[in-house]
Amino acid sequence: MASAAWVGPDNAVLLTDLYQLTMMQAYWREGMTDRAVFSLFVRRLPPTRNVLIACGLADVLAYLETVRFDADSLDYLDSLGLFGRDFLDWLAAFRFTGDVHAVPEGTPIFATEPILEVEAPLPEAQFVETFIMNQIHLQTLLASKALRVVEAAEGRRVVDFGLRRMQGADAGLKSARAFYIAGVHATSNVLAGRLYGLPVTGTMAHSYVQAHRDERSAFLAFLRQYPDSVLLLDTYDTLAAVEEVIDLARELGPAFRLRGVRIDSGDLGELARIVRRRLDEAGLSQLQILVSGSLDEFAIRDLVRGGAPIDGFGVGTRMGVSADAPALDLVYKLAAYAGRGRIKTSPGKVTLPGRKQIFRQEEDGRAVRDVLALADETLPGRPLLRPVMRAGRRLPPAEEPLEAMRARAREELARLPDAVRSLDPADPPYPVELSARLRAEWEALLETVS
Repeated sequence: MASAAWVGPDNAVLLTDLYQLTMMQAYWREGMTDRAVFSLFVRRLPPTRNVLIACGLADVLAYLETVRFDADSLDYLDSLGLFGRDFLDWLAAFRFTGDVHAVPEGTPIFATEPILEVEAPLPEAQFVETFIMNQIHLQTLLASKALRVVEAAEGRRVVDFGLRRMQGADAGLKSARAFYIAGVHATSNVLAGRLYGLPVTGTMAHSYVQAHRDERSAFLAFLRQYPDSVLLLDTYDTLAAVEEVIDLARELGPAFRLRGVRIDSGDLGELARIVRRRLDEAGLSQLQILVSGSLDEFAIRDLVRGGAPIDGFGVGTRMGVSADAPALDLVYKLAAYAGRGRIKTSPGKVTLPGRKQIFRQEEDGRAVRDVLALADETLPGRPLLRPVMRAGRRLPPAEEPLEAMRARAREELARLPDAVRSLDPADPPYPVELSARLRAEWEALLETVS
């Protein structure tokens, strides 16, 4: 047994729940290999969310296209004593051969609407549930939280500082991607910068100041290395530190190229006002003020509405873990098998049959409602679900640029009602209606299972 573990292409196939594999064997043994449709959607939005931003599709498609059972994985499954040799031999040749329809990443989505639907032979469609949910859940959750932070900042820069307190390396990496799609400007995460081409940024830590003889010598040493950096003011005394910055500007003259200062504690609004006044009086109006420290969308909204002279926000834990709503009621449910719609009627967990389409209806360029319909219907509005994989292969373009996803999120959100973009609960919520045909199909199936 390895002393440390890391999920990679060689072992992602086992990143699943055991019952996916036991059901898979049972389906295979029973000859239940006809086409199935599974729908991935959020049953209900958290109380503090009016809208979600769909995110994570690229990782899902890459997984579906490449997932394989190698010899080591099969040996481990064999050791569990749950799987027959014939089934393991079948897994050795396993490939995902299905189709996927999905809303593009960056699309605003609402409760009950499919983020994606998988159509594939039943054992295949069942097996991939766990990985799909894991990737879509994390990135949709965090993009949706970041959207609120960006909206609260009202155009001011938002920087992701969340890596160190994220729940694991994969979350820490994927979060930066999701944040950027939602409108966050940059990240401190160097690996995310390399892998996704994100802007990376950073300032300095309190430890750098503490390690030097005094604050002035720390600032001077840092500026010699990084003349156009941002200095952290609140290690000891924020107001004394800004005076040190002003003195250094006089001392260094034209060599002083500092971009800004950061405040990480205390009354951020009041400190920003004082710091701004002192910098302006000293002729340093070009220096920006960045604040950080336990920020979320509500704290940022209060600072912005209070007129605090803040140019940007470094946001960490509360955005990084979606502290107020750390989970979505995301589910992956069977909607059809062998050409027949399937439903679930459990209280509070009712599902809809068949492969579906979402029509976003607009008036004067603003969205007024979504209609959830069967896939073969043609209704007014823009259809949101698109084919993205056929027969196990991604459809062009295989790799959509992040900038396109980011632009989509910005443009689609601008079409939504103002109340939906608010931090406060929308009253009434954005309407999602069922088409007459979908409702009739559901009602007909309901009679057969009652």
